Order: sequence, then C-alpha cells, then structure tokens
Amino acid sequence: MVHAAAGVLAVAAFAWTLWHGLHEQAAALAFGLLVAVGELTRWGPGAMGSSRSDDREVAPLGAAGAFAYALLGHNDGHPTTHGVAQIVTVVAAAVLVGITPHVAAGRSPGLDRLARRVITTAFAAVCFQPLYNSGWFGTWADGGPYYPACVLLLLALSVVSDAVLCATLARARTGWPYGPLLRDHLRGLLGIGSAVCATGAVIALAVAAVGLWALPVFCVPLLLTQYSFRRYASIRATYRQTIASLARATEIAGYTPTGHARRVAALSRAVGRELGLSESELTVLEYAALMHDIGQLSLVDPVPDGATESLPQEEQRRIALLGSAVVRQTGVPAEVAVVVERQADPYREQPPAARIIRAVNAYEDLTGRERRPEGPLSVLEHLRLSTARDYEPRVVEALAQVVARGGDLLRTHE
Repeated sequence: MVHAAAGVLAVAAFAWTLWHGLHEQAAALAFGLLVAVGELTRWGPGAMGSSRSDDREVAPLGAAGAFAYALLGHNDGHPTTHGVAQIVTVVAAAVLVGITPHVAAGRSPGLDRLARRVITTAFAAVCFQPLYNSGWFGTWADGGPYYPACVLLLLALSVVSDAVLCATLARARTGWPYGPLLRDHLRGLLGIGSAVCATGAVIALAVAAVGLWALPVFCVPLLLTQYSFRRYASIRATYRQTIASLARATEIAGYTPTGHARRVAALSRAVGRELGLSESELTVLEYAALMHDIGQLSLVDPVPDGATESLPQEEQRRIALLGSAVVRQTGVPAEVAVVVERQADPYREQPPAARIIRAVNAYEDLTGRERRPEGPLSVLEHLRLSTARDYEPRVVEALAQVVARGGDLLRTHE
C-alpha cells in the first residue's frame, strides 16, 4: 500500500507538472542535481553489497536536498512559485536518476526508501508551501526569529513521519513487533536524522537569502559526515567479520558442526527482535551468540556434534567461564564476555541476552537430524517442559513464534 501510494503520488505530480510546466527551472535543476548526487553517493547495505537488512537513511545528502526544496519559500530574496506537485516531480525524477547506476551495477534500488522519499517530501511540501504561499509566514520570512524555528519543526515532523513509515514497512516485511522497530528508528534520528534536519534547514534558509550559490557551500559538512559514517560502517562490518572468523575456530577444530555459530546468532537475533531488544542490545546478543562455544576449545575430547546442552551443569559452566576468558582477550565489549560467561546459569540469574542464547543453542543442538528427527515441534515442547529452571518461558515462546514464521529455515539457508 505504501509503494502504491507513492507511485500514485509521483504519477499525479508528473502529470500536473507536464500540464502546467516547470517553474523556476534553475532552482529545480539545482535541487534535482543535489538529490541525484546524494543518491549516487549513498552508503549502506544497498551501496556496499551487504546482505544484512537495514532501513536507516543511506543517502542523507539526498534527503536534506529534498527537504530543503520542499521548504524553500524564497530564492535570493524573491518569493518562489513552484508548488507541491513540482517538488514531488523534481525529487522523484532525481532519485530515479541517482539510483540508475546502482541498479545497473546489480544493487537493489531500495523501493521502500524510494517510496518513503516521495511520501515524506510531499508531506513536508504540503505542510509548508500552502501556508507560505498564502502569506501566513509573511512576517517571519522577512527576518522574524520564529521562521527558522518553524522550518526546523516541519523538518522534524517530516523525519519522524519517515521513521513511522520505515517501521511500518519493516513490520510488513519481517513480521517483527512494531513498537521496538519504531523505537529503534526514532532513536536513530538522534544521529544522521539530526544532521539531515540541520542541513535541510540551513540550505533552505541560505538559498532564501543568497540564492543557489549556497547549495555547494552548505552541502560540504554533510558530505564529510556521510564519509565518516561510511568509514564507521565499514569498520563495524570488518569487526563483525573478524568475530565471525574467530567463532569458526570451533568448527575448523571439529568441536561444533559447520555453520552452528552463524545459525545460533541469526536465530538469536530474530528472537531478540521478537522480544523488543534495541539495536545495541541486538549487536551484543549477536556477538555473544557467535562466540558462545569458543570455550569448547579447552576440551580434550570434542562433545559429540558440539551439543553442550546434554553435558552436566558443572561442565557447561566451566566451558562458559573459559569461553568468557577468551572473549575478553579479543577486545569486544565487556557485555559480550558477560553474556558468554552467564549462558549456563539458571535463567533467573542471567541477563536477557544469555537467556536467549541458551534457549536458541539448545534448540539448535536438539534439532540436529541425528538427535531428534521428529522436528522442531518436539524440540519446542522439550524446551517448554524445562522452563521451570533452564529456559525463560518468554524466550521459548518468542522462539516458537520465530520458528512458526519460518525462522527455522535459518538452519539450512542462513
């Protein structure tokens, strides 16, 4: 429905603009070029070839340019005459131009993000342009102190609406709880969202005062910020790959089945999503799940199939303590080592991440073809019967919901 609404809106705006003509062509071309360049230089999953799903803003320069054009009232001291339809047309056309090289290179066009860009730009334009053109902003446009505050407020409302749309699309695509998704996206506004708001407001106000020459000047800070975010994302990706490679040591040594750590990490992350963990908590959970079996390297003889769930409680705790000691030497956050250390404790004494890993690891161990050929339903029943001490009931039920939606496919297709 969101995609259809964005498509109808874009087609209607194109038709209106073709019928009435393009006003202030220089400004339309300048802002269209800015949005297109922002899309060309986008960073993130779509641009870097990652398979990980992420709906964060990956083209902040394009977003800032679109919002600035939507909230442009004056150009070099002269009132503008472009309307909402032309704004949507210019932004949609620029985004299509900007994503074309990415599509040609085999990257995803990001239809969700394209739909959000059209809808949120139209939202900002509808909130601002009719009021401005009616003269409601007239006194403030002449230098009053409230005009910049109104521009910032409208930009804030626009990025909040974008976060709502983003969470809605993610909920429809993944089935994850809507509340935690919306909370994560709203929390993300404190980072790149605030930079987009500030840059969009500054561009709109600067162009109103000095004209289109302000565009290249005030885009440089956001470009530098975008470059820094790209470097940071690259470092994070390398860091995760290093942890995943270290986690494979148990597989290479023959202590755990191939892909066991990856499957536990993927399923643990899905269960954490189901329980409403934040993005930072999910990162700690994922790292701990990848390294949860690292303590098995201390064993003289491997556990059959790496299934520690069947070991005595004292042996499980010894492996967990040795594993946490190894994790502390890798330089990962201390919370990861704590989760690895506490994974064998009774669930009432464990942090939430350790409760998830313990239940998911037991599920993965017990669903091996050699151990329990009856399938996941029998395993889940076994876990439910052990909720008095070993597994938290909420975690087991969340795991059951993830499996019911197809999460068990991660065991073979992750």
